[in-house]
Amino acid sequence: MSVTQQAVAIGRGFAGTRPARRVFFGGVHGTDYVWSIAFAIPYAIIFFAFVVYPIGYGLWMGSDTALYGELFSDPRYLTAVVNTLLYVGIGVNVKMFFAFLLSGFFIRKRWWSKALLVVFILPWATPALPAYMSIHWFLNGQWGMLNNVLYSLFGIDGPVYLNDHWTGLFCNIAAYIWKTLPFWTVILLAGRMSVPQELYEAAAVDGANGLSKFAHITLPMMANLYLVCTLLDMVFALGDFNATFFVSGGGPAMSTEVLATLGIRYAFTIALPRLGVAAVMSALPLLIPLVILLMRKLRMSEGQL
Repeated sequence: MSVTQQAVAIGRGFAGTRPARRVFFGGVHGTDYVWSIAFAIPYAIIFFAFVVYPIGYGLWMGSDTALYGELFSDPRYLTAVVNTLLYVGIGVNVKMFFAFLLSGFFIRKRWWSKALLVVFILPWATPALPAYMSIHWFLNGQWGMLNNVLYSLFGIDGPVYLNDHWTGLFCNIAAYIWKTLPFWTVILLAGRMSVPQELYEAAAVDGANGLSKFAHITLPMMANLYLVCTLLDMVFALGDFNATFFVSGGGPAMSTEVLATLGIRYAFTIALPRLGVAAVMSALPLLIPLVILLMRKLRMSEGQL
């Protein structure tokens, strides 16, 4: 038999074989199989009890179309929608921009950079309730520290920050940026540290300055991570409740409410739980495309940022 005939025979042999079926439990049998099922059952029960059932029950509560007619006719809901869009759009983009700049600041090798980074992380490490409550009292128009300092140093009475729609909304956004900025700064700092230094060294040999290195090395290498972090933070900001509730309290006259706090207000303050669920579910047309886009971005990059 010639070499060609042998190759054809081998190819037919491979073509005739079928791929082995995948065994999900790795061929576990007997006592090991029983123990694996026993350990998996509690997790499955917890998952269905605390994830599947609450989500399914919430979807059932908000499935009545009459709720959305009542919701859209409420002017407070339209105000909350606008506030949510401003809260997410301004808060996320401003924060990610500053996080990107600060990651470049902290990557510099100085003896004080690590100590300063530890101090910078403290607002994020602080629990949300005392952090936002301290900002609320800091901005209090009569007893707040900010107005007392203005009066002591310059003899002027500061404004009542939380008694106006736009200043109250700005205070909520600023508090959210201050609280979560350190986390995303550390994430982007880790991304900067993963950029190979050989690229910068080669660019320096070619005569590139700092701006050219930033434009042709740092930005392309960090673009994917920056986009993923922005999308993920939009998902977080869309459901954020703490900043608005504890800084401005939704006031004055519920003018700074976002969808997350408005749903709580409907459900517990006004005792309309189904309307509260409908208010929260109305954010799904914005939330679902964000999640799909995030998953597609991760799939395109195969999870490598």
